[in-house]
Amino acid sequence: MTQEIDHIAGHTYHGRKGAIENAFRYSVDYILLDPEAELDTPLLFSVDRANVTNWRTSDHGGEPGNGEGAQWLRARFDEMSVQQPARFKLLTQPRVLGHVFNPVSFWFCIDDSDHLYAVVAEVTNTYGTRHSYLCHKPDFSVIEPTDRVVADKLMHVSPFQKIEGSYKFRFDYRADRVGVWIDYGRADGGLIATLTGPRQPLTNRVILWSLLRRPFGARRTFALIVWQAFRLWLKKATFRPFRRQPVPDQPISRARN
Repeated sequence: MTQEIDHIAGHTYHGRKGAIENAFRYSVDYILLDPEAELDTPLLFSVDRANVTNWRTSDHGGEPGNGEGAQWLRARFDEMSVQQPARFKLLTQPRVLGHVFNPVSFWFCIDDSDHLYAVVAEVTNTYGTRHSYLCHKPDFSVIEPTDRVVADKLMHVSPFQKIEGSYKFRFDYRADRVGVWIDYGRADGGLIATLTGPRQPLTNRVILWSLLRRPFGARRTFALIVWQAFRLWLKKATFRPFRRQPVPDQPISRARN
């Protein structure tokens, strides 16, 4: 039996804390799919082949562009002695006209009782480096919307932020909507980042409407990131070149609480 792909007409908010403040809110398009299932795809969307919009296995699980999808993640779970999910649900931006850039995608790990018990935040910076954070409660019990999971920041993401401090994650996974909140804290500031939106079936009409409202997909996302970086530069925020920053030794790190 085929499974539907969900479209999330989401909103993302970023608010910088500290001496130099900056905030923005944008609308974004995400998809939510089971990467291991046979998917019911509309005419304008394909899996692992070119189309107006599409999703590629190689974009996730491992190095960007050379990933192995859910297979790679299941292998890492075995190495880390982590319970295998009954299924994954991947929240990510689709490719639009062949291009994609996902600053962060989320692998929701669903157990046999259809409960969320872990989330892998797959973070990719603008330099092509990736690191994932395995978020779970100490006993791997169900993650409720009020739960907060803390993970140490290990990878350079923004040239305007140091590699220090921690992420405090909160997840709300429901049949009708999804929500992710990330509170990045450090001694001299940090930021708040959110992604929320309702779930609806991905259809040709939805795809066309989203392209009209938010054209060029991830190219638009990347352009907005560059614009906000320029605003920070104008505000004289400290710029730290990526070449001076260390890269994590392991592809996945675990929450520390």
